[in-house]
Amino acid sequence: MSIIKVTDLTKIYNKTRVPVYALNGVSLEFSEGEFTAIVGPSGCGKTTFLNMVGGLDKPSSGAVEISGTNLASLKPGQLTDFRLHNIGFIFQAYNLIPVLTTKENVEFILELQGVPAGEREKKILPLLESVGLSDKLNNRPNELSGGQQQRVAVARALASSPKFILADEPTANLDSKSADSLLDIMLKMNEELKVTFIFSTHDSRVMKKARRIITFEDGKVAGEEIR
Repeated sequence: MSIIKVTDLTKIYNKTRVPVYALNGVSLEFSEGEFTAIVGPSGCGKTTFLNMVGGLDKPSSGAVEISGTNLASLKPGQLTDFRLHNIGFIFQAYNLIPVLTTKENVEFILELQGVPAGEREKKILPLLESVGLSDKLNNRPNELSGGQQQRVAVARALASSPKFILADEPTANLDSKSADSLLDIMLKMNEELKVTFIFSTHDSRVMKKARRIITFEDGKVAGEEIR
């Protein structure tokens, strides 16, 4: 079942006299339970594509539909609410809130969703245990390693029970051991919970574990491999 449908997606930046096409007519669909990597050289449009699918940026033309909802049809407040309840994000730079503990960083998104405190507790603790951080509940980000911070980000992304998770270069700042551990956690979540993961990556370790690889080049889909 398709949960993401992207049709003729184009993003043009007019910072010079010659228009720059970050995306140029991309059409793709993604189904529930995918573990997909979008790959290609720097500047090929990977991150721009994820930003469009996540509703973080608007296309110049084309459409993004999430479970039948066209993102362009939503007003700014509606789009924010839609992202909150449907899309999880994992960023290269972790994007944790420095003054909050591990538990509070993961809990924050549930607070935004209006989930009662008792229910938040029941959901957060098993999640943090599943990513190996049950002993780091009260640590702040500066007391955690890069790998641990990214695991907090994974738990935070999963906490909102999203339809899918967009992961932009999630292993880029990690050493090999931390990257392998993080990928194993995400693959387990994908297999056990059927959470859809879409990666933007240069990392060969992500590519090896992906079941679908989409190659971008010059803002277009240049190739695709299903495993």
